[in-house]
Amino acid sequence: MTKSVLRVRDMTWMAMFVALLAISGMFSIPVGPVPITLQTLVVMLAGSVLGARRGFISMVVFILLAAVGAPVLSGGGGGIAHLLGPTGGYIISWPFAAFLIGWIIERWGDSVWKLMVAHVVGGVAFIHLVGFTWVVSYLHLPLNMKTFITSLFIFLPGDLVKAVVASPVASAVYRALPALRPGRGQSVL
Repeated sequence: MTKSVLRVRDMTWMAMFVALLAISGMFSIPVGPVPITLQTLVVMLAGSVLGARRGFISMVVFILLAAVGAPVLSGGGGGIAHLLGPTGGYIISWPFAAFLIGWIIERWGDSVWKLMVAHVVGGVAFIHLVGFTWVVSYLHLPLNMKTFITSLFIFLPGDLVKAVVASPVASAVYRALPALRPGRGQSVL
């Protein structure tokens, strides 16, 4: 069996993260067109625990489920209309964020501090770059500093806390399940 073939164990882990992502969206705090959820925490963990390739695939599977109408999005939403709504940019960024996080960790290592940097870069900065751009365009908001700061202040503190929380959690998973440690059987696409 080659490394490019996904094993049943890989598919099981990816399915678990798809389920965790759906569950984490059920707990949301509405703050305008984009709710606060725990989903970015799960995206960070998917990238750091599953690695670049499997993290990417798991997030794509989630988006495909949402696209066909499965009620996996925040608040139990699903369908193309939800994916193309104001939160669409955030959701579309998730596979790439998980890939980026996994890629960074696979190359830099997996100390808690390196995990935190990967989570902030991929799970906070990248997701907000794509999501903010999308929501500003979708809502026809002026692209200025006030819009940027207003949007950022709502989400940034919580997302930074998620990045901090995800790091020791991923490290604990590596200790409990050494086979999931980056670089062990994981190859980038």
